[in-house]
Amino acid sequence: MFVKLNDRVYLNFSKITRTKIDHVEDGIRVRFYEGKDQVAKSQRFENVEDADKWLEKLFKQLNQ
Repeated sequence: MFVKLNDRVYLNFSKITRTKIDHVEDGIRVRFYEGKDQVAKSQRFENVEDADKWLEKLFKQLNQ
């Protein structure tokens, strides 16, 4: 199942094996992995709670 991450990126969620909320240089991002390889990352968030809410909203889209 493909999910729209942003205006330019669609992600095949059936291949995603894990997600990770990570602190990076410019803020907090959600990273998506296929096995050990990172395949996409989200936009920048100000705090972990905002990233978690965004990820939960994305998961709800998948379950509909």
